[in-house]
Amino acid sequence: MNQHSPIKGRGSLIERATEIFDFQAALRGRAAPAVDVPADAPPPPPMFDPAPPAPAPVMSDEVPIFRAQSWTSPAQPVDRDRLTEAGFLVPGAPVTAMSEEFRLLKRGLLTHLQDNPRGNRILLCSPHSGEGKTFCAINLALSLAAEQDREILLVDADFGNPGIPETLGLQAGPGLMDALADPLVAIEDCVLRTDIPSLSVLPAGQRSHADTEYLASARTEMLLQRLTEGRPDRIIVFDSPPLLAASPAAVLASHVAVALLVVRADKTSESALREAAALLKGGAQVQLLLNAVRYTGGARRFGSYYGKGEAG
Repeated sequence: MNQHSPIKGRGSLIERATEIFDFQAALRGRAAPAVDVPADAPPPPPMFDPAPPAPAPVMSDEVPIFRAQSWTSPAQPVDRDRLTEAGFLVPGAPVTAMSEEFRLLKRGLLTHLQDNPRGNRILLCSPHSGEGKTFCAINLALSLAAEQDREILLVDADFGNPGIPETLGLQAGPGLMDALADPLVAIEDCVLRTDIPSLSVLPAGQRSHADTEYLASARTEMLLQRLTEGRPDRIIVFDSPPLLAASPAAVLASHVAVALLVVRADKTSESALREAAALLKGGAQVQLLLNAVRYTGGARRFGSYYGKGEAG
């Protein structure tokens, strides 16, 4: 039997090795012991060819920020005579009781939209058709467009019964549903500019049998972000189908900050109101907008403040 040098201790192989190699010192990053090297000793050959030093990364505090583009379509004139005949607000017309009502409405909405994580998006919906939803959507958009340093995009999302471009006297083309269904359609190219500098319109587009599924897809949120990214002054107002007649309205509510539920004072039943409100749960903040209210006597607000023909 060959003779071996004695090793102190009897433990495991790891315990015996630690008596020879100070592993703990290595883990602590302790420097290796100094070694005497003769002054005339040649330098050791390199173990590999040294690579050129890597360029230092360029650090910059500037982060590129995407900014939604401006609309580029030719501006179309809004038919103000048609608005007057139908009882809508008219840009530049004298202040009326109705215009003051919408001023009060928009003031509260602008406060709520400020720094809202769900974006500057408002949905107008109603339980049934004929309750004034589109009437309120157009008037709210016109009132908001009178604000300084604001940009309003009125979206006709009533795909089954679109009518906003026609009401304003605009020539419609491709719209929201076309951009959702076809990735080759740029949604920015679908926006119609008007001769009201701060008001533009996005038509509904070609009707689809899968409108609800398109609206529920991730592409919808992506397109809406493209319309408003980097532009906190841009507000989107949606006119949707009736809640109890079609499903897109409830889906649209998941993409907005505020859902205005329009009910007609002399028409909407309490059961329809409750059923419609239930469809909006879990999404946007829901506010009730009472339409076609009849005031009696001196109860009407703003009824006597503005004289006939006075501008405000």
